Amino acid sequence: MLSIMLRRTLLGMAPAVLPPGTRRPWSEVERMLDRGDAAGRLGIDDLPTPALLVDLDALESNIARMAAHCQAKGRALRPHGKTHKCPQIAKRLMAAGAVGCCAAKLSEAEAFARSGISGLLVTTAVVGRHKIERAVRLAKSRPDTIFCVDNAQNAADLNDAARAAKARLNVAIDLYVGNRTGVPTGAPAAALAGAIAKQPALQLAGLQAHAGHASHRNGFEARRTLSQTVMQTAVETRRMIQASGIACPLLTGGSTGTYNIDCDIEDVTELQPGSFIFMDVDYARIGGRSGPVFEDFRYALTVLTTVVSKPSATEAVVDGGLKAFSTDKPFPPLARGIDGLVFSWGGDEHGKLNLAKASRDLNIGDRVEFVIPHCDPTVNLYDRMYAVRRGQVDASWTIAARGMSQ
Repeated sequence: MLSIMLRRTLLGMAPAVLPPGTRRPWSEVERMLDRGDAAGRLGIDDLPTPALLVDLDALESNIARMAAHCQAKGRALRPHGKTHKCPQIAKRLMAAGAVGCCAAKLSEAEAFARSGISGLLVTTAVVGRHKIERAVRLAKSRPDTIFCVDNAQNAADLNDAARAAKARLNVAIDLYVGNRTGVPTGAPAAALAGAIAKQPALQLAGLQAHAGHASHRNGFEARRTLSQTVMQTAVETRRMIQASGIACPLLTGGSTGTYNIDCDIEDVTELQPGSFIFMDVDYARIGGRSGPVFEDFRYALTVLTTVVSKPSATEAVVDGGLKAFSTDKPFPPLARGIDGLVFSWGGDEHGKLNLAKASRDLNIGDRVEFVIPHCDPTVNLYDRMYAVRRGQVDASWTIAARGMSQ
């Protein structure tokens, strides 16, 4: 039933088989893309495939909806840059009211900083001498950057490097709330806050509590119960730290799956969702407040492919395979606008399409768009994404933080 509802959602989108492009020679298309002057002059059928597309109408709708939600709830918005890795999108988010940009890793934050993005929050601890040197360098160029820590020795190392460079670092304590990294909530976190308060080159910005396991819990009520339970421990930790006389202004967390849950938890000051800007099949499956499909945000990210072979009347092959889509989920990409089409992996470079029950036929050269299983790692496979509006190319955006996993 869920699969049928997801397909119905996709059928309401633009057609999957696209009209012919302008038929410009490739040399001209290449020059236009390299110069960045393709706006209004190229159709998506002119693009080389597989190509990563961003539907601007959907992207703008998603950004506006999340920004309005946070404003109405009195929460700051610091969206996660690990999803898009693209400075142009980060700037659009900040223009809509975001206070900054989260970065999963130090190198990702450096890429955003080089593009003029401020308000950076590095959500993974910076560990090791060379990375700490880079963190201090980043802080000197972007003094409002916040670095997460969950260990007293790491905090001391950051302090020593900052003092030597005559710098001051903002740090947030990363709390363990049931998912991956962090110091245990309660007394251990409060003890770490006390240790940070004694470091002259560090300033405690607050707490980070990212419950990633809660964001993907299927069913809205089950997700709300889990998120409220684990986030309450973060709230109590913040109050414990404040009761000891240490200022703890920030409690950041939340995700696309819990954006309309965590904003109602007392003491949560800001949200750091990421996938809402693009959406993917994975998030659609978690269920929304009103039903089994999460439909709060529109699909904005697709991979455009070309049919390159048709071995039989019921089978076609596209040029998008394991290197064109993330493969960490147990479900495949879903075609836009073609009911009954079944995608299966055909190797590194190809995807196999079963057309036996497809609502339309496909032939060599036809273009097919697919909604992706998981947006974050798919973006990381591409050097650029094409911003499109109603079938026309508006811009080519460099994915500047692609591969920045250090």
